[in-house]
Amino acid sequence: MPSNNPLPELGDPDLRSPRSYLRWLIGRQSSTLFLGVLWGCLWMASMGLTPFAIGRAIDALPEKDTGRLLLWTGVIVGLALVTTAGSVLRHRCDTIGKLKANYLTFRLVAAQATRLGATLPKRISAGEVVAIGTADISRIGALPGALARGIGSAVTVVLVAMVLLSTSVTLGLLVLIGVPVLLAGTGPLLSPLHKRIGSYRDLEGDLTNRAGDIVSGLRVLRGIGGEAAFGERYRKDSQRLREAGVHVAKVESVLPAAEVLLPGIFVVAVVWIGARLAVGGGLSAGELVAAYGYAAFLMLPMRTATSAVQSFVGADVAAQRVVRVLALEPDAASGVARADLSEAPDLYDPASGLRVRPGLMTVIAATTPEEGAEIAERLGRYAPGEVTVGGVPLDSLPLEQVRDLVLVARNDDTLFSGVLAEDLGGRSDQVRAQALHNANAEDIVEALPDGLATVVTEGGSAFSGGQQQRLRLARALAAQPPVLVLVDPTSAVDAHTESVIAERLHSSRAELTTVVVSNSPLLLARADEVAYVEDGKVVATGTHRELAAGASQYAAVVMREET
Repeated sequence: MPSNNPLPELGDPDLRSPRSYLRWLIGRQSSTLFLGVLWGCLWMASMGLTPFAIGRAIDALPEKDTGRLLLWTGVIVGLALVTTAGSVLRHRCDTIGKLKANYLTFRLVAAQATRLGATLPKRISAGEVVAIGTADISRIGALPGALARGIGSAVTVVLVAMVLLSTSVTLGLLVLIGVPVLLAGTGPLLSPLHKRIGSYRDLEGDLTNRAGDIVSGLRVLRGIGGEAAFGERYRKDSQRLREAGVHVAKVESVLPAAEVLLPGIFVVAVVWIGARLAVGGGLSAGELVAAYGYAAFLMLPMRTATSAVQSFVGADVAAQRVVRVLALEPDAASGVARADLSEAPDLYDPASGLRVRPGLMTVIAATTPEEGAEIAERLGRYAPGEVTVGGVPLDSLPLEQVRDLVLVARNDDTLFSGVLAEDLGGRSDQVRAQALHNANAEDIVEALPDGLATVVTEGGSAFSGGQQQRLRLARALAAQPPVLVLVDPTSAVDAHTESVIAERLHSSRAELTTVVVSNSPLLLARADEVAYVEDGKVVATGTHRELAAGASQYAAVVMREET
């Protein structure tokens, strides 16, 4: 694989068609494919020529020509050695081609996921992405080897036909005409196979997504008694997937049967015609044995070619799913030039009327959690809007500058597997330690056997919900963004812990801009400014005490939360 620019530009139209994507994938490993074809041809050709050598050795027996018998015996042994070497080297190239195809596909999908960012879960389910990384990559990885074997099979059939033509024009023409006709007989099976594999793949992605949802929300499901209901849904979806798999297997089972039946008919035809020619004196005994050997051998390239076509169908279905992800575009267009903004610019969201003043802690109290979350999405440019930062439209800035400027932390953010210190980030150990202190999460680290060197499980499943929330908050604080937007950062902790977090959050970001979406009285009481939102609009601003005394609806929302 070339080291310079191994991946194309994401969004390239050439990657938006399954066939063009597969052509690009094959082109990226042309040298490996060439060697695979070479060794595949050598492997099959040596097997295909073995009946010819056996026939010549048999013809030497009646004449008692010991020298010729030894010569052709040596040729047979040599062909066996070449067959063994070709098989080993071909398999090696198949394995390398599979690993390269898997690696390139994985890198493309991972790069596209990084490019899309928050757009990805809005456009495609997590189960679909997981299925690409498992089933689809496996099908695409089988393509280079199948292509090499298919080409080797075609070359060998032509070679055997040429050898037979030199012995018998009738048998040679039978091979040249009969093999393509027999292979074409499997063609009507390919279209239903393609369709059924596609349906199976869709159900596979849906089931994987449902499994992920159940696992991620297992604690909540158990708490509300919904575990059995979701388990039953999963069983029903699993049965639908099983039925789809049976439908695929019905077609796939016909192909192996055809791979045996059609070549079997061909073998009978070649032997019958060869026997008639031998009786009439047109073939010697050795040539008749060779003709039978050719016919028996041709079952292998024919079955290999049919299997290769199956692999092409599976790879085409898988490529459709891959290019579906590669064709996605981020929601918001990025600007080109970075704007010269102050270290603590103000933000304004015209859709809600929210104005975030720099250097203050602003808390958004909304009648419904969704309203506050929507505002947070617009402030971070994860949803379309007309937000301005320092008077500059947010969507006119390069996405990299937006991400450096505004950090949005949600409760569904993931704790990645790996060393905890690396997951928390931070410019230094001191910054990380201070972030843990401000999130009131030191006790979590102290309880771990290896402290910050402890390896975190996927999703932080070893931690409780409150511990996960505090660690996510510590990670957000360790990033030290100029504008930090927190969505319900204390919803899973007790009142005492929440009070400590509220105090430390306000003091630690005294000179930075902080936006918190929460109806918690403890956070509202620490806010420099509270924005009360009804129906997506800011209807009142002030301190918590001022709004609680003057806005009856605000007091009702907050007191209900407090109760």
